[in-house]
Amino acid sequence: MTTKTLPEVPVGMQRIYRRFERWRSSHRGRLPIPKALWASAAKVAREHGVFRTAKILRLEYGKLKRMAESATPAVRRAPMSAEFLELVALPAPSGPGLSECLIELEGPRGKMRIQWKGATAPDLAGLSRALWESA
Repeated sequence: MTTKTLPEVPVGMQRIYRRFERWRSSHRGRLPIPKALWASAAKVAREHGVFRTAKILRLEYGKLKRMAESATPAVRRAPMSAEFLELVALPAPSGPGLSECLIELEGPRGKMRIQWKGATAPDLAGLSRALWESA
């Protein structure tokens, strides 16, 4: 005799898992799953993956995939972290107290080069973020 073990439910999926279990236990026969439950499952699937969500919540993979893709919110996503950062040492500037900085950024929207020569170091990270992330 074999015992059926429940799949490990991730913390972020436990609430929707309990909602599905309550709904299933309160209905007999084959009733359609309410749209609100499908919408919640699609939201969780975008975070945890469609296959894993469909398996844990016992849902039809194809329908969940379509709902997760169609319900993707049109919000701006956080920028991706840099995969490679190259720091280039520049020759020492002539004159006392002068500094020089060169930053080159490359991302999906293109390339940017910032060269700064002066006595004070600006907030180049903030400047590049403002330029790079502008709409």
